[in-house]
Amino acid sequence: MHLTLRDKQRKSVPALLAGGMLLCSAFATPLASAIDFGGLVNSASLAVKAATLSDTEVIELAEKSCAELDRTNQVAAPGSKYAKRLATVLKPMNMSQFNGKALDAKVYLVSDVNAFAMDNGCIRVYAGLMDMANDDEIRGVVGHEIGHVLLGHSKKSMQTAYTLQAARGAAGAASGAVAALSQSDLGNLGQKFIQAQFSQSQETAADDQSYGILYKEKLSRTGLVTLFQKLAKQEGSEHSMFSSHPSSPDRAQHIQSRIDKDG
Repeated sequence: MHLTLRDKQRKSVPALLAGGMLLCSAFATPLASAIDFGGLVNSASLAVKAATLSDTEVIELAEKSCAELDRTNQVAAPGSKYAKRLATVLKPMNMSQFNGKALDAKVYLVSDVNAFAMDNGCIRVYAGLMDMANDDEIRGVVGHEIGHVLLGHSKKSMQTAYTLQAARGAAGAASGAVAALSQSDLGNLGQKFIQAQFSQSQETAADDQSYGILYKEKLSRTGLVTLFQKLAKQEGSEHSMFSSHPSSPDRAQHIQSRIDKDG
């Protein structure tokens, strides 16, 4: 059933306190005896742990947080027009798996123009993006998100998200990254992952990865150009997936230059 997508939009979770701020405010109080030093030490140790999360742990966190995001967002049913279209769009990319994990692509019935991919093969495309983009453009976006995974950017984003959860004392166990997080924490973890910002060089590298995937399969790369041209008109919008990214016109020109060179 076609939904009024704006009405289905989920609210963003409140910003989480940074670990340093938490520690500073704690040690500023004269009532030192009332401070839960054990909790602070545990949070600090988990923050350190986050920086050294193994690939296996990152994938496990991705599986759990993606599942929680699926639970709290309306997912397009397998037989719906959105699900059918996404399957059709992705089929020519010949990526039944990436990062050694089976591809699991679904559509969130959310009006935001957004998409993300996680290290466990989870790909989620928002209905708002599908409504404004053609098939070539959607392939370009998905290739871009997969590029972040293949280049290790997504792993670092998951580590950062986990650090934020540790800093707020949400993780209560000293061992076992996933076991230390509650269901709500996993949802917050996923939200922080989605909201992660990449550097300009990382965004350009992910664009180039998408270009490479499309080029390899002899698919149109023009969608990356027209996508950025469309997004250029939306820059400054809070709902734009690229609002914190490099200039969309510059990215469109970069891809067009590659197309001109490669033919």
